[in-house]
Amino acid sequence: MAFDFKKECKELYRPSVKPNIVTVPPMNYVAVRGKGNPNAEGGEYQSAIPLLYAIAYTIKMSKKGTRNIDGYFDFVVPPLEGFWWQEPGSGEIDYANKEGFRFISCIRLPDFVTPEVFDWAVAEATAKKKLDFSAVEFLKVNEGLCVQCMHTGSYDNEPAAIDAMHEFAAKQGFVPDFSARRLHHEIYLSDPRKCASEKLKTVVRHPIRAAE
Repeated sequence: MAFDFKKECKELYRPSVKPNIVTVPPMNYVAVRGKGNPNAEGGEYQSAIPLLYAIAYTIKMSKKGTRNIDGYFDFVVPPLEGFWWQEPGSGEIDYANKEGFRFISCIRLPDFVTPEVFDWAVAEATAKKKLDFSAVEFLKVNEGLCVQCMHTGSYDNEPAAIDAMHEFAAKQGFVPDFSARRLHHEIYLSDPRKCASEKLKTVVRHPIRAAE
């Protein structure tokens, strides 16, 4: 049976609707950076998503080709994720200013995917898909200590969940810890093309540190 990160790592992908503190281990991703309104048809965000899935599925389906990847195991492609910011170093997100978004859109990669395997997957996908994969990168992220919760509903309604997260963290002796490397993080467990906005499930995660 294919390894499913959502089932095997429930503390990361299936948190409670109530905020909780979690230490996120280092992870590797296939990622694309961009800016602008994520809802804009043909925009940078919409254009990034097919590239991410193409690389993820090239690695997953390598089992049917001639490439033998050391340590390979079959896996369910993890959900789409996104790191978001607007003003550098600030965790404040103005959901009305979608044109001001900056993002790193990404999909988690299994630990057996090395930079060398990643480069092979990019070359393989380029040859098969006839697309420009020059924007994709192998990204290492070490989030560390965070507060998170499961948000159900429209992305524009996330501020209420975020306020609850920060209030909970403050009661535990923590404060937000945003920087160029520690960003607002979302994990998309629902497909907005197939799910009503009020039923969308999104893991929302923020970096924190002990209050001084």
